[in-house]
Amino acid sequence: MKKTSLNLNENTTCLLCYVLGWISGLIIILIEKKNTTVKFHAMQSIIFFCSTTLISMLLGTVFMFLLPLLPIFNIAVCILWIVLMVKAYKGEMFKLPIIGDFAEEWSQKVKL
Repeated sequence: MKKTSLNLNENTTCLLCYVLGWISGLIIILIEKKNTTVKFHAMQSIIFFCSTTLISMLLGTVFMFLLPLLPIFNIAVCILWIVLMVKAYKGEMFKLPIIGDFAEEWSQKVKL
């Protein structure tokens, strides 16, 4: 198993990218220097959780008529969050539709 800049196994670091949502993704993308898989998962975490937060806020404020859908949306996000963590820990390169493509492209451009 490959080691990362955090001196952890790759699968553990990929899991950590999702644990605290976009915050852990941001911390890890700022720390990780070389491992492209970890950088991908960190960027996917940032994009996924920022977009779900934005959608949640829009459902709660701008689109008030869709407010009854908010609990269903939040449950779906929690299920997807668990799936992302499990797949990352198993070492699978699980790409979300649309978000995964952006994450893959942007994670390659991050040079810190």
